[in-house]
Amino acid sequence: MRFEIDSLLPAGRWGLRDSVAAAGLFAATAAVVLWQNAHLVALYDMSYVLNTSTRIAMGQLPYRDFPFVHAPLTFLVQAAIIKLTGRVYFHHVLYAGAIGGLGTVLAWRIALRTLRGRMAAAWTVSLMLAAPLVVLGIYCILPNPFYDCDCAFSILVSVWLLQRVAHEDAPVIRSAAKSHGFRALLLPSATGVALVAPMFFKQNIGLPLLAVAIGTIGVLLAVGLVRRTKAAPAAGPGVAALLAVLGGAGAAVVAGVLLLQFTVGLGNYLHWTIQFAAQRRMPGLADMVGVYREPGLLWMLPCVAVALLPMRSRLGKAWWARVVGLALLAAPFVWTLLTLFLYDDADERGDSLLALWPLLLILSAALTAFNLWRGLSLRAVAPVLVLVAINGTLMSQQLWGSTYAIWPLLVLLIAEMIGFLAEGNAGEVEVLVLGGVIAVALLVCGGFYTAGEGRLAYLQLPEGPVAHATLPELKGLSAPGPYVPEFEELLRYTAAQIPFNDGVMLIPGEEPFYFATGRAAVFPVQLFDHTTDPYSPGDAADVARARDVRWVVVKTDLQMKEDVTPDREALLKTLLSDFTLASRLRGYDVYRRR
Repeated sequence: MRFEIDSLLPAGRWGLRDSVAAAGLFAATAAVVLWQNAHLVALYDMSYVLNTSTRIAMGQLPYRDFPFVHAPLTFLVQAAIIKLTGRVYFHHVLYAGAIGGLGTVLAWRIALRTLRGRMAAAWTVSLMLAAPLVVLGIYCILPNPFYDCDCAFSILVSVWLLQRVAHEDAPVIRSAAKSHGFRALLLPSATGVALVAPMFFKQNIGLPLLAVAIGTIGVLLAVGLVRRTKAAPAAGPGVAALLAVLGGAGAAVVAGVLLLQFTVGLGNYLHWTIQFAAQRRMPGLADMVGVYREPGLLWMLPCVAVALLPMRSRLGKAWWARVVGLALLAAPFVWTLLTLFLYDDADERGDSLLALWPLLLILSAALTAFNLWRGLSLRAVAPVLVLVAINGTLMSQQLWGSTYAIWPLLVLLIAEMIGFLAEGNAGEVEVLVLGGVIAVALLVCGGFYTAGEGRLAYLQLPEGPVAHATLPELKGLSAPGPYVPEFEELLRYTAAQIPFNDGVMLIPGEEPFYFATGRAAVFPVQLFDHTTDPYSPGDAADVARARDVRWVVVKTDLQMKEDVTPDREALLKTLLSDFTLASRLRGYDVYRRR
């Protein structure tokens, strides 16, 4: 007979151990983010966010005043930090650390509620599963403020709220049953608003997620109305709560549309974030399914399929069958651990860890379909949203391995699968052992993956001492190699030689120049990239002339391994025909208009 440990505390109420665990997860994750920032920075990614946010903080409006292909919320948040605390890079590092820590805590609480009531050791197993997020949290791998990371955090918030509404024992549901008052519907309404937020952090993830959420909740509402008509017992939240979720989502969408219309123009927003972005980044079908072409699936999937037979059948009552099933389920994770000793190359080790993703996504999709077949419920909807978000992220990146911000979402799927096993023949010991093996594999291999900077292979990160910025605005900016000292030399030259009101244009724009100098960007594009740059070389020269760009700074020592400037040679030839070389700095050529 099982003893429900979690019954000692009412659901949702925190005890001392919860506070200690939450503080530990938050502090450890934030420490990893701060440690990452202390020795590296992805200038290309960070500069795009901070330069754009600086433009917004200075009063320029995206979509209307300059082309902008991304949703606005990350940039608005960073602009608010600039306005409130000034232009100091370390403030944005602290933001990344805080959001990273909160993301890990949220993922733990969602996993705990997923497992609670399905196994006695829910608290212990959920904490074990959350532990790897200390090194694989949303801001641990790419530690600079970025929209993918913020979008992942907003998804965690929406899933956490949705999960609370889904459970019958949630305080708001109990209150609704007693009072039917307005206050009782605040949580469902807030959940609806939260479901809209990811769309305004990253549209190609948030839009599908919102569409699926609205569709499934609409079906649930229809089922609830039928049950009410037939006087059948209702499961999960009532009709009023579901209506409140849809109402909150609808109100948030309407508010967002009106705000866009009266500030930047809804047509401008749709053109740049939907039409232009899709034209430049929409992946083909081969790219969409390419993430599942993992050779390791040829042996991993059969192992899991065989393992599930004893775990979910009468055969599982035999102890030896459960042990065999446990060994087969753990095999992919044990193999991932062994590759740390078998492979010398860090890339091969990283690939072995990432090979777990297609396996777990396929298994989770099958389990989610099975749960929906058993009965449509709001609790069964949450894994659907997580799967949509993960696949949307992988497809939008068009790069297998771009999982840097969504490891917490994978942990939620793992928690759901472990809960499924706990409901079957798997005993507490087997589930604890399996959870421990998964946690150790992800924690150890994830630690090597994060420390090895495998995801940041597109950057040049030379071995040797780390250079730290000395200028006050760049406090906290660090990177190996010459890039930080070279950038500070450019800033000192700019302060001494370039009048403050002269327009300056940077190619490709790999550094936070406008953030560091506080100068207004006059050229519409601050990062020359196929995704963000709508101009041909001739158009760029015409715009630079029309906007009275007086100086052009060309970076000659890129941190990026590949120069992504579209038609770089043609652009420089056309643009610099009106300019003359003014100075040649370490890493930069500075040109002045004739």
